[in-house]
Amino acid sequence: MIRNIAITATALVALSMPALAAVKYYPVQDATTKKCSIVEKKPDGKTMILIGKTGFSTKAKAETALKADKACV
Repeated sequence: MIRNIAITATALVALSMPALAAVKYYPVQDATTKKCSIVEKKPDGKTMILIGKTGFSTKAKAETALKADKACV
């Protein structure tokens, strides 16, 4: 019985992880207009330039990083 519960719990965790980690928010700057925004797709580095080093799990964290960047003030 305990073995079945452990297997079920492991399967649920493994299947739910991609769904939880799927959405990321990226603070970016448009390369031509220099306008800053937040997008859900990782920028290519040519037309949209990533501000910082990584994406954020929440939009609020991405907005905080965007406001803290000197290029976007």
